[in-house]
Amino acid sequence: MNPSASPAAPLISLTWTDQVTGRQGYLVVDRLVRGVASGGLRMRAGCSLEEVTGLARGMTMKEALHFDADDPTARYVPLGGAKGGIDCDPRDPCAYGLLVRYLRATRPYIESFWTTGEDLGLTQETVDRAAAEAGLVSTVQAVHPLLDDERAARRRLADAFATEVDGIGLDALVGGCGVAESVLTALDRAGVAPEGTRVAVQGLGTMGGATARFLSRAGLRIVAVADVKGTIAHPDGLDVEALLAARDAYGTVDRAALRPGDRELPGDAWLSADAEVLVPAAVSYAVDTGNQAAVKARWIVEAANMPVLPEAEELLARRGVTVLPDVVVNSATNAWWWWTLFGDIGPGADESFAHTRRAMRALAGRMLARAETDGTTPRAAAHAMAAERLPVIAERYGWYR
Repeated sequence: MNPSASPAAPLISLTWTDQVTGRQGYLVVDRLVRGVASGGLRMRAGCSLEEVTGLARGMTMKEALHFDADDPTARYVPLGGAKGGIDCDPRDPCAYGLLVRYLRATRPYIESFWTTGEDLGLTQETVDRAAAEAGLVSTVQAVHPLLDDERAARRRLADAFATEVDGIGLDALVGGCGVAESVLTALDRAGVAPEGTRVAVQGLGTMGGATARFLSRAGLRIVAVADVKGTIAHPDGLDVEALLAARDAYGTVDRAALRPGDRELPGDAWLSADAEVLVPAAVSYAVDTGNQAAVKARWIVEAANMPVLPEAEELLARRGVTVLPDVVVNSATNAWWWWTLFGDIGPGADESFAHTRRAMRALAGRMLARAETDGTTPRAAAHAMAAERLPVIAERYGWYR
């Protein structure tokens, strides 16, 4: 195998069948760097091996895109890409036991080379609790041998996870901060003022909720949000903080918190909202060739993983709708873990947000400039940037050492 080339097939692809429920789980390792791969664990009904494979490849690109070969001060160097998935509704009474058994089954991989954490359907608290029950020291213990001072690094990350900002954990905010900076970068390059720019968000969980908060505080108007119960909308803007305070653990808003002027609409109404920016921040495959025709926005910003199908993106591009891809937009959560663990930043919120803003502004800006220069989409530009960096990473750090 040529270590400088991205593999046509994943390095490892596993399907696990639970002996109790018969449900299936998956683990895909797309590539290793220095013997380690990074990628979260999701739980949702209908999760498939194909989905997890695509997500693992995306993680390889996210890691590569945050690699700066010319920065000698950076302590965090990229890892490989991986992903885990479990086919189960996280609200199912059997979900937690299933999660524990999955982690027991994949424990050798987590101990050796797969670092993981929360993703769609799971919180980090739930993952950590299940991991402890499964006998794991940590879900990122495979990276510990790469650290200069493991004890200090683990304390730094624990302190970061214990940090709260306005009642929400820092770990639940940095990803949305990165999404918001991607939006603001696109607006800046287009000469569009943030103040009053309208936004519709699908999903008010960890990523969608934080994105809505940061965009609202930057002066944008959140005119619609969608959860499993439907879409909540107001043309003059929603009270984002009130909606966030009324969420349950799965991002579902208690409708008792709505104001008299807030409207309850069907679940897919967010897609056709009168807004300049759409932020799909929930499930994959949310925008397809059929429903893309309803989009009125100028930008779709992928806070979720793989929410826009490739065929739909082609049709959107023909209509002048720009898709900002997940491999850039939602990459800050993963990068923040490693910036903190490796010691590029401390555990404080101010430093975390400042570093995230700088890094995401720079990355999104490079992507958009590359797309303009090459005459391609932002996704094609991001993929080209990752493809250029992967051989450098492989040559400098190797797959297995």
